[in-house]
Amino acid sequence: ADVGRSAAGHLYARGRRRIGVVVPAEPGMEIFSAPRLAGSREALDGTDATVTELPLAFTEESAAALAARWPALGLDGVFAYNDEYAMLLMRALQDEGVRVPEDVAVIGADDLMLGRLLRPRLSTVRIELPSGRDLASLVDRAVRSPAAAPESHEPLGATVVQRDST
Repeated sequence: ADVGRSAAGHLYARGRRRIGVVVPAEPGMEIFSAPRLAGSREALDGTDATVTELPLAFTEESAAALAARWPALGLDGVFAYNDEYAMLLMRALQDEGVRVPEDVAVIGADDLMLGRLLRPRLSTVRIELPSGRDLASLVDRAVRSPAAAPESHEPLGATVVQRDST
């Protein structure tokens, strides 16, 4: 949900008000995509922005079909489920003559290196996970001192990396 909140909040801060959220159409992905969609909606609740769910299969044909419908959708920003879906959709939008970011801002998630090589460079949400060392240290402390006061840690962080696509 933090990823969706970060992405939608970023699009809103950049002046986008009609925001699409790409969710994978593949079965089994909703366990990951539903919280991102919910976080996006939560971030924009009470604002003048709208959120449109955009199911998308991870195929060029599906992306081309969505891009062909883009003018009718009237969206000016899109948070794609991750960088791969963002790159897939961005290419299809550009093939349809939709300018990124002039006509539509695009943001992904995961901060893949490939997104930095695109033109325009892909804005993304960097997901910060605890390292194996941090987790091992936490378990070690719990085993060595079971009576110690409980510790509280954020399981992950979500930070927007602003690039050229938003």
